[in-house]
Amino acid sequence: MSTYVIGDLHGCHAEFVRLLEKIHFNPTSDTLWLVGDLINRGPDSLACLEEVKALGSTARCVLGNHDFHLLVVARGGGKLKKNDTLDDILASPNREALLDWLQSQPLAVQEGDTLMTHAGVLPSWRAQQALSLSDEVQAALQGESAGAFLAQLFGNQPDRFHDDLEGMDRLRCIVNVFTRMRFINAQERLDFAAKEGLDSAPKGFAPWFQFARQDNLRILFGHWAALEGRTPNAKINVQGLDTGCVWGGALTALNLDTGERTSVPSLQGGR
Repeated sequence: MSTYVIGDLHGCHAEFVRLLEKIHFNPTSDTLWLVGDLINRGPDSLACLEEVKALGSTARCVLGNHDFHLLVVARGGGKLKKNDTLDDILASPNREALLDWLQSQPLAVQEGDTLMTHAGVLPSWRAQQALSLSDEVQAALQGESAGAFLAQLFGNQPDRFHDDLEGMDRLRCIVNVFTRMRFINAQERLDFAAKEGLDSAPKGFAPWFQFARQDNLRILFGHWAALEGRTPNAKINVQGLDTGCVWGGALTALNLDTGERTSVPSLQGGR
């Protein structure tokens, strides 16, 4: 019995299947954690979504920014972007069931001293606070006003979380931390412009994992393909899982029990 954590799929279904075969994944005894961004940009978004959903309780998944983008397009009146590969999901006869499943997923998952989110977690957030904030967003996604919530979700403000935030400002900020965060400053203000490697950090900003925490939480995340799974100068116990499969890199699985990493090369040929 093993628990494996797999990085951003982004619709790379063939690589996903190859990786499961390579780690000898057994759905009757093993557990699979996925760091979000199951879909978009790769060629087989529908197949990825269907396969993960079919795993049922064997798989634990958190929402990523591309997963939210699909929900915003499908149920919040948003528009597709030029490089989106979501048409197969939107045209699927199973569309509503797949969207319902996706919309029911959390933004944070914890087991023991390990926490998984898509982009990371603020240094000041303890695990229990992160789970509570995830629950707030889940309640909005499952509520009667979910469509209105999704319609107002996207935006860069507020760019700093504080506990007296309310309404959409609070929910938007929580989602942005969990799904879009890369660089922050000492006041935990988020920067949304820099998306490349560590040398793209704006003045006064650094990767969120280079700020110390007051606990020994192990944090698993994806989202930041330019890091290629590395977290240089990390001041916390952190594991990056996005190794850029959709961009021609690799798809990676981490065995939580042994710490061993297993990868398969991308079939996308670079983009």
